Amino acid sequence: MSLACGIPLLECVYCLACARWAWKRCLHSGDRDSENWSLATAEEFEPVPRLCRYILANYEDDLDHPQWEPPRGYGMNPQWIVRRKTYDDTRGHVTPYFIYLDHNYADIVLAVRGMSLAKESDYAVLLDNTLGKRKFDGGYVHNGLLKAAAWVLDAECDILKELLVKYPDYSLTFAGHSLGSGVAAMLAMLVVQNREKLANVERKRVRSYAMAPARCISLNLAVRYADVINSVVLQDDFLPRTGTPLEDVFKSLFCLPCLLCLRCMKDTFIPEHVKLRDPRRLYAPGRLYHIVERKPFRCRRYPPIVRTAVPVDGRFEDIVLSYNATQDHAIIWIERESQKALDIMLEKDRTMGIPVKQRMQRSQSLERDHVEEHKAALRRAVSLSVPDAFSPSPYGTFDSSNSPYSLTSSSNSRQRMSWSEFIERVFEKDESGQTVIRRSVAND
Repeated sequence: MSLACGIPLLECVYCLACARWAWKRCLHSGDRDSENWSLATAEEFEPVPRLCRYILANYEDDLDHPQWEPPRGYGMNPQWIVRRKTYDDTRGHVTPYFIYLDHNYADIVLAVRGMSLAKESDYAVLLDNTLGKRKFDGGYVHNGLLKAAAWVLDAECDILKELLVKYPDYSLTFAGHSLGSGVAAMLAMLVVQNREKLANVERKRVRSYAMAPARCISLNLAVRYADVINSVVLQDDFLPRTGTPLEDVFKSLFCLPCLLCLRCMKDTFIPEHVKLRDPRRLYAPGRLYHIVERKPFRCRRYPPIVRTAVPVDGRFEDIVLSYNATQDHAIIWIERESQKALDIMLEKDRTMGIPVKQRMQRSQSLERDHVEEHKAALRRAVSLSVPDAFSPSPYGTFDSSNSPYSLTSSSNSRQRMSWSEFIERVFEKDESGQTVIRRSVAND
């Protein structure tokens, strides 16, 4: 009799626990992920909408008559495109991209488009991670995305080197969306570690902007390269939040809501310290910029604000059960909302009437704040026992140190792998003598 009474009681407790979990998950809003972060300034956020438009240009057939017409005065000059690669040119190694010489902003930009659902080659890049995450500079990265970035750098290093020498005051920017965001982040890391390939370009001249970033690098690398890589997330975007391996996300593309719910339930029962100490768990890379333009229980969009930080724990770990989770992943929405946010920042600055001299002082102060925040994030990573949190060489958002980073490990005892050796491990020759990606490369 007592056993019969106990079973319904256990069922009630189980149902109440599930109901409580579901209620908390439904109340969780994307704006809470960054509620304690500081607000971004116009100076640091200015490149984001511009780079979004460059990424969108990869989708255009005729750049003189673009389908996605940018706001007046914000368009790009097609004559400044140095090189453009389509799917036919990349032969499935990577999504289309182009190199753009932006004279208005003294910037050399390599912009990579996102994944095409109609291209099997893009799925091949995503699925090329079945042998485990590749070890890189003491951490782990997505295998296929690293090899795609290596192919791009090997193909374009000569033209990039020529441009960097010709324009010594220009910065080198890699930008990408979704799948392309991972390639852009890997490109920045490869360039930083192989600066001799690009005329010993200074670390402070290299930067990357990952729009709607994929979780593609381990936490120690995500924090360590926060001075170079920037990630931009729009409100509830699912991709930077799901710990599901990238290849599994797109395998289950047509049942994505079910996958996200299952992952959400699974992550609920994984303690935070276990996640942080897992060296193979992947994260969104670098410094994070979170565009917030909706509030809980409100469907319509509000004037967007941008928050920024270099977080260690709580780094977009909770999936948001929102009908906007997939819509916020679209590059067109990121471009529109980032431009609105930037316009609001600039209007606020004009209203306050900040003098030019004070703007320069604020920019210098911002540089110092970024350096200190980056150092604090590394110290926080060490205190949380994140494996290999410290870099073996100097760091800093605006540090001009020329110390080379180890290509394969953060340990100084290991010999640094040269670029040619790295390419030999990643690539092989086919029967016709063409360079192809070696699909069977295991962790190095």
